Formats: sequence, C-alpha cells, structure tokens
Amino acid sequence: MEPTQPMSTDPTPPTPPTPPSGPTAASTKKRPPPLPQLVTELKDMVVAYFQQQTVVPLQKLGRYIAFGILGSLLLGFGVVFLAMSALRALQDETGDTFTGDWSWVPYVLTFVALMFGAAFVWLARSTRKS
Repeated sequence: MEPTQPMSTDPTPPTPPTPPSGPTAASTKKRPPPLPQLVTELKDMVVAYFQQQTVVPLQKLGRYIAFGILGSLLLGFGVVFLAMSALRALQDETGDTFTGDWSWVPYVLTFVALMFGAAFVWLARSTRKS
C-alpha cells in the first residue's frame, strides 16, 4: 500500500497576481480606435465589397458579351459571303441553264439554302436547351 500524503489544512485559497498599477497600467489596456478611423475603415470595406461583388463580375460579363457579339458578327459576315459565293457560282458556273426567264432561280435556291441553314441552327439550338 502506498503512503498517503497529508492534506493541507490551509483554509485560505491562493490569491491571483494583481495587475500593475501606475502609468503603465493605462497604456497596456487596449482602447477602441477613434470614430473617424472606424468610419473610414467601414467606407473602405464597403467599397472593396462593392467592387468584389458587382464591378468584377460585371467586367467578366462584359468581356463575355463582347466576345459573343464579335463572334456573332463574324459568323454573320461568313454566312453572307458564303451565300453570295453560292449565288455567283450558280449564276456563272451553270452555263446557259439560268439565263433569260430563269435568271431568278439562283436567287431562290440561295434563299432556300439559307432558310434550311437557319432552320437547322434553330432546331439544334432548341434541342440543346431542353
């Protein structure tokens, strides 16, 4: 059996250390910053938040829209030039087939081809959405 140590019979609990008094005690306490500094920090924080949450996403969206418009214009010009080349090919390379009273047929054929292309794009776009 182990020997037990006698319990202390001291009735007073230990006292916590007292903080130093004098001029150094006031300088160690943390004071809140003055009100103008808080207002300036709040304004800076709100401006930074506004830029982060609105301006930056709008700039990215603007870039996305600009590239979309540019791509649409380039594709549109490409389709127009392709249709004009098809029309000129039908007029020049078919010999005497589309001359005289039949001179309107290359225009109709080109228009029909453009409408089929537009319908194909429209159907492909609508099936992709659903």
